[in-house]
Amino acid sequence: MLLQTIILTVVFATAYAAASNSTSSTMLETIVTTVASIIGAAVVVGLINQQQSISDSSSSSSRQRKSKRDDSSSSDTDISVEGSVMVTLPAWALASWEDYFTRKYTTDEEMMSLAIHLSDRNITEGTGGPFGAAIFERHADNHATLVSIGMNRVVPLGNSTLHGETVAIQLAQRRLGSFTLMLDENKEDGLFYDESHDDDEKESSTPRKRQFELFTSCEPCAMCLGATLWSGVSRIVCAATKDDAQSIGFDEGPVFEQSYEHLEKAGIQVTRNILREDAAKVLQRYGTSGRIYNRG
Repeated sequence: MLLQTIILTVVFATAYAAASNSTSSTMLETIVTTVASIIGAAVVVGLINQQQSISDSSSSSSRQRKSKRDDSSSSDTDISVEGSVMVTLPAWALASWEDYFTRKYTTDEEMMSLAIHLSDRNITEGTGGPFGAAIFERHADNHATLVSIGMNRVVPLGNSTLHGETVAIQLAQRRLGSFTLMLDENKEDGLFYDESHDDDEKESSTPRKRQFELFTSCEPCAMCLGATLWSGVSRIVCAATKDDAQSIGFDEGPVFEQSYEHLEKAGIQVTRNILREDAAKVLQRYGTSGRIYNRG
């Protein structure tokens, strides 16, 4: 501001002196010169104001960034975009959503067929690895309702935890609004309440548990077995085996028969080798050209 005042003062003083010493014949030239000088000074002042505005804006942005960093370090409740994780299904899965969720499912083979289809379509479309999963809710009359689907999304989303099972579990829990699928069968607990059990439950002091079953196109790796244990599912059904996955190069981690025994002790029923040959063919197809991202 001081620099601007000095410039204008010098310009006006110079113009006044020139006008005082000029004859009448040169007065017009003096006026023109004075006006030009004033315009020039105004341009200079304008440039100075613009530069100062840019500088102030830059300083303000810097202070705001620093403030955000300080807020982030002082509180773990304000999560920035960089601190979030996105889990998405491929476009083809969303396009087929209505078809998947309006089908009638009764047998293990019908439900496993969906999981294997997801694994096969995933590699055909180039949207992830050769593993698919689906979670169903089993009802009293033995029919099942599809709750969520999942497929391997490790490479496309750059996330080593996004296996078919974990994607299905996360989406099921998100849909039901619960961190566990071990839910009491009552109206507050989710999407597919069956009112026919009201009278039965009144006669029992123990609330009936809803039955959620995880169908996976291949026996889970070590990570997904752990996720299954804590997910709250009442049953896991597998198609291809650990050996089938490892035969094309995948490392399934420390998975033993005792691992499945632990699941059963925890109340999770285990069924294996449902449509194994169909699922193994998908793995073999992927093994000829697909990326083995955790080679054993």
